[in-house]
Amino acid sequence: MTAVMTALLRIIGVVTVLSGAVQMIVPGFVLHLVGGQGTDAALHFFGIVGMFMILFGILMVQGLRPGTPRYPLFIAGLQKLGASGAVVLGIVKGLFASVAWLVGGFDFLSGLLVMVYLTRSGDRS
Repeated sequence: MTAVMTALLRIIGVVTVLSGAVQMIVPGFVLHLVGGQGTDAALHFFGIVGMFMILFGILMVQGLRPGTPRYPLFIAGLQKLGASGAVVLGIVKGLFASVAWLVGGFDFLSGLLVMVYLTRSGDRS
């Protein structure tokens, strides 16, 4: 079970890096997909979020390496849960369309999977 979860989390980490790169390079495209308005400020900050997605996706993949302490993966999981909350808040405030629930749901499930993985994977310090 842990091997399957490890592989799934690696895929999630890579998807986070790739989607973050797209968001950083063409923030208007991603912002349009979630129903956001493409103001200059929104595009700027959406690009910054993309950069952090890249970094946390890398942290997730690296945190899954054998012998790596648990805290990098824990921090990446917290980021996923926090991102989920931020997306939901954006929907509630009317900044994003209902399609953004898919993004928020993906992040929530990803963060939850990290936490389950950490509780089942044993002590790595």
